[in-house]
Amino acid sequence: MGSRLFVLADADSFYASCERVFHPQLMHRPIVVLSNNDGCVVSRSREAKQLGISNGLPWFKIRAQAEHDGVTARSSNYELYASLSRRMMRLMASILPDQEIYSIDECFLRGFQDRQRTRIACRLMRETVLRGIGIPLTVATAPTRTLAKIVSHYVKHQGGGIGDWDDLLATTPDVLDHIEVSEVWGVGRRLTRRLQGMNITTAGDLSRADPSDIRHRFSVLLQRTVLELRGIPSIELDDFDAISGSRKQQLMCSRMFGHPVTGLPDLSAAVSTYAQQAAIRLRKQGSLTGMVTVFIATSPFNQGYQSRSSSVILPDPSDDPLTIAKAAVATLPHMIDPHARYVRAGVMLAALTSETVFHTLEGMDAKRDNGIGQVLDQANKKFGTMSVGIGWAGMRGRGRAKQESGAKWNMKRQKLSSRSTTRWDELATVKAR
Repeated sequence: MGSRLFVLADADSFYASCERVFHPQLMHRPIVVLSNNDGCVVSRSREAKQLGISNGLPWFKIRAQAEHDGVTARSSNYELYASLSRRMMRLMASILPDQEIYSIDECFLRGFQDRQRTRIACRLMRETVLRGIGIPLTVATAPTRTLAKIVSHYVKHQGGGIGDWDDLLATTPDVLDHIEVSEVWGVGRRLTRRLQGMNITTAGDLSRADPSDIRHRFSVLLQRTVLELRGIPSIELDDFDAISGSRKQQLMCSRMFGHPVTGLPDLSAAVSTYAQQAAIRLRKQGSLTGMVTVFIATSPFNQGYQSRSSSVILPDPSDDPLTIAKAAVATLPHMIDPHARYVRAGVMLAALTSETVFHTLEGMDAKRDNGIGQVLDQANKKFGTMSVGIGWAGMRGRGRAKQESGAKWNMKRQKLSSRSTTRWDELATVKAR
């Protein structure tokens, strides 16, 4: 018997693994998944990593060699990944308790008091997800979340599977001294430079630092990280403001265009669309926005590069998609150059407050949208993302790659695989022989 372990379940090469679920012919073949407009590599299968392909590489630079090496490239299939993630999370939550979703491919759970029972449950969870969904998992157990992250890192480098902190210590007692401080969960680049200035270069060095001194010099969060490295649970996911569903302080929707955009009409349509997408996320987390910021940019590789932004302060915090979209579009006439070719636009919602704590004078409630947002949310949930929106007449296009809006400026996804879990016309076909 003992304290309950933290269990970290992390999908292996999640995007690439999702691409194999309905295309088993890709099994054991190198796969890369590309970013918006098929620009850069954002996910790689183990086989692609072994070929030396790194995340962030522009596809056009490595395409010839990659195709020569038999690499399969896919456009980011966000609908498929989100759908498989939800199924994966539900399965894991049915096996171990107290699930905390950290990202689309990671979650923390809690083990049982009996460690042997926890290990059996971890094996069952990994086998169930692989058999039921087709996604391989790396599962790590440790007395703290930070140590579970370290175990997961080690297990992944050994090919994946299940790992435990005590087992890792038994084989490598000085494991923390082999981990650079920059690789510790929650320690970013800026903190790394400051820590190195104090001769704290490894996770072991950080674990041996004086917690009170770390708190004085840095923050409470880094002090808690020191304690976590010592095996003392001290960090909650809300401390990182990273758990899915937690309230963000800013929300942004930004895209590269599939084709350059000129003139106010097309740019207004794009900005209005992004504003409504941001408003959906705003309502989902139960927040209101007090400031809408819009930015637009031309290509930095062309002469006369432009990058401009403008903000609007709303009279009252709101989650109304009509109010937010109007405010966003109103910034454009003062910013755009009618002769410029814009390649990116974005909308950021800031000055967020909880809808439960905002109050105004009776009869002057401007924060709600009289049901417009809820109606749009229900329609899009029933008929598919981006099925209904404000001011989209004439924008709806045809074809699988046009699911966001159908407009000509929609991002390119020429290597998009089927969205077999969310589209009736793209369901997987099984043939019996």
